[in-house]
Amino acid sequence: MAGVLSKFRVLVAPGLHGSGPEHWQSRWQRLYPSFERVEQDHWDQPDLAVWSARVSRVRQQERRPALIVAHSFGTLATVHSLARDPAGVAGVLLVAPADPHKFGVAAQLPMTRLPCPSILLASSNDPWMTAGHAALWAARWGSEFINLGALGHINAESGLGDWLDGQRLLQKLAEQAHNEQIVNIF
Repeated sequence: MAGVLSKFRVLVAPGLHGSGPEHWQSRWQRLYPSFERVEQDHWDQPDLAVWSARVSRVRQQERRPALIVAHSFGTLATVHSLARDPAGVAGVLLVAPADPHKFGVAAQLPMTRLPCPSILLASSNDPWMTAGHAALWAARWGSEFINLGALGHINAESGLGDWLDGQRLLQKLAEQAHNEQIVNIF
């Protein structure tokens, strides 16, 4: 995966338990060593403020525009971080968001359009958030919504391997972000 994606720093924001070795996020990091993981101190303690602050700190470590590939609770931390300060984020790929109501954090998330291009991917049988709720959040955030069908939580148990379709969607996001940057220059 090269081309326009190489113009961006790619940050990987996992969910609970940090996306193990067979999770597509970890596989992508092996395929693309320049992708950087947003590490959390306590992967088993989903604290929105703490996780969001870590996303923000990692984003600020470099000036190159970033694309964030977030999964599950990592999507909530990413969106929360963006709402506090959107600087340096060119686009976000939000995969299988955890339902913020299950974690009692819905009121802390933005209810308006995100400040950058975004694609929200959901599954019709995700135990962490129904496709209907995912579509509602996508509409609030102005995200392109894609229901991928019955893929569970779109994690290692989904058997996606290197998840080529997901890589193509990341490339699509990179192209959208690049085109938006060009438009904003003029």
